[in-house]
Amino acid sequence: MSKKKALGRGLSALLSDTPETGNFEELSNAAPVPESTSRMNEIPVSEIETNPFQPRQHFDEVALLELSESIRVHGIIQPVTVRKLTSNQYQLISGERRFQASKLAGLSSIPAYVRLADDQQMLEMALIENIQRENLNPIEIALSYHRLISECNLKQEELGERVGKNRSTVTNYLRLLKLPPDIQIALRDHRLSMGHARAIINIENSESQLFIFKKTIEDDLSVRKVEELVRQLTAKTATTEAKDKAEPSGDSKEITQLQSKLSSHFGTKVSIRSDGQKGDIKIPFLSVTDLNRILDILKF
Repeated sequence: MSKKKALGRGLSALLSDTPETGNFEELSNAAPVPESTSRMNEIPVSEIETNPFQPRQHFDEVALLELSESIRVHGIIQPVTVRKLTSNQYQLISGERRFQASKLAGLSSIPAYVRLADDQQMLEMALIENIQRENLNPIEIALSYHRLISECNLKQEELGERVGKNRSTVTNYLRLLKLPPDIQIALRDHRLSMGHARAIINIENSESQLFIFKKTIEDDLSVRKVEELVRQLTAKTATTEAKDKAEPSGDSKEITQLQSKLSSHFGTKVSIRSDGQKGDIKIPFLSVTDLNRILDILKF
């Protein structure tokens, strides 16, 4: 309950009046809103343009069609929120799913709250409203947090207060943006959970991150299994680094670059040792399945 109240205060401060969120009983008991600040009108759908600051990038088509059918039968239960641009032009602040579903349902006009907001206020309202009320995927949440920090000049502590989350939660989401694109896409598409991603991100090397990610997907590993794999790989890396320090190597810049390319190619950390004349290449594997994967790459 405390988090919800914090979110309500955050939105209320942004809107400078009664918040849009909540049910009709809450709205009916709320204090009257000045006409110049907020009002509800029936606005033609053709006069509303989408929100350029919308944080949600993907909408579930089936869910959108279901919402459209519900709106066709029952109408819009909760109005969208817009800002007025000209006498007959409005821009959506929040309620993109309801707006898109209303168009699919063939509505010519929809109920909307009209608010006063500049670009920065609109961005902040759109981001916080979506974080609070929509089922965003982890990457959309992380991008929203990043935009609130970079474009609205919020510190992580302030952001945490606005969205009702502690700083460590905000930090964990922001760290997701440092993962390789393939892993971010899997998170976006719900092929990888937040728990899996939080385990993988503890590995600093991107090649190793991709290796663990691919193994997680292929073997359908649990979060606990991934955490164990990360611990094994971290321990092995620490041992290898200690050995490298104890035994100085004569690797040239070209050898180092080749190691990096081979590591990326095989999805595991490849090491090359050379004295300038001869040497060896080591391709480590963590299981029989992993060995078969490497053999497939070698076409052996």
